[in-house]
Amino acid sequence: MDAFYASVEQRDAPELKGQPVVVAWRGARSVVCAASYEARKYGVRSAMPAVRAERLCPHAVFVPPDFPRYKAVSRQIRGIFARHTDLVEPLSLDEAYLDVTETKTAMPSATATAEAIRMAIRDETGLTASAGIAPNKFLAKIASDWRKPDGQFVLRPRDVEAFLLPLPVGRLPGVGQVTERRLARLGIATVGNLRALGQVELERMFGRWGARLHRLSMGVDDNPVQPERPTMQVSSEDTFAEDLPLASLEPHIRRLADKTWAGYQRERARDPQRIGRTVVLKLKTADFRILTRSLTLPALPDSAAGLGDVACALRQRVDLPADTLYRLVGVGVSGFIDTEGETAQTDLFEDGTRGRHEPRSVRRGTQSQSPIRWKSRSS
Repeated sequence: MDAFYASVEQRDAPELKGQPVVVAWRGARSVVCAASYEARKYGVRSAMPAVRAERLCPHAVFVPPDFPRYKAVSRQIRGIFARHTDLVEPLSLDEAYLDVTETKTAMPSATATAEAIRMAIRDETGLTASAGIAPNKFLAKIASDWRKPDGQFVLRPRDVEAFLLPLPVGRLPGVGQVTERRLARLGIATVGNLRALGQVELERMFGRWGARLHRLSMGVDDNPVQPERPTMQVSSEDTFAEDLPLASLEPHIRRLADKTWAGYQRERARDPQRIGRTVVLKLKTADFRILTRSLTLPALPDSAAGLGDVACALRQRVDLPADTLYRLVGVGVSGFIDTEGETAQTDLFEDGTRGRHEPRSVRRGTQSQSPIRWKSRSS
């Protein structure tokens, strides 16, 4: 979907059409949930502090988010997807992968299917969507950005190499700013440069992730479209009204542990065979550095209080100066295993500093040959 939250607001309030709309609460701690294309012209992006968005676009119209309304529209759109294929892998409220190798509507091609879906979305919701059509998920993901908004881009197998090799290496999924800078120091700026480096060298530098990078540089992605994905993490987090030192976080950690425990119990009720074993503490410093500390146990504590005890204890493994201030804390349960024997995570002890959220799901299913990725990238 194109600028989904902002587009819903503009649809439902005609006076907002053509205006730079920012979906966010006002305030020093608020972040942008979505920005209309009119606001993006001024550099406003999702996840940006709202105060910065206001500086960039002083005449922006700020609208508080209405997630129940967005979820209702999302369900309507997924209903349109379901008329064409059961192989739909939602990624969020506003984007999904579709495998249209075989469809219920017997459309002659993936391109025709994408056109029909986009037309139905426009007619039935009054919103626009963009699509990328390609032989696999990774390429469809890139293609979905190519002609936004309200467009679609077809990447045929014979065109993959010419399309892929000139792209900046940062367009590959999983290549963040740190990896991009590391590669830049080696003179690796494009996907073609990365491919030329070779699998052996990439594995030497990045381990198993290097093998994945090499496959991506070749345009290869074997991950299927998976309609049902088991949960990999249940978590809760909160941003403080003002920055706090680590020693003051215990009440907040315990409050979030209560919320996470309730969510974990709902997950257990849905799928009693899957249990979590890893407790995760997430922290974000005042300068936006994200840290996670986690501990995998033979079994989780049997109460919210016990979960809070472990999460609080993980603070001892934060090695930053005592006067470091934190703007956010989160508590999660991950390391899910299937008690019938399928292990989702086997690490006995995990520690690290990460710049991304923990994964929420694992992939299962059959090979996808013709995925379509529908998305609204607000950043």
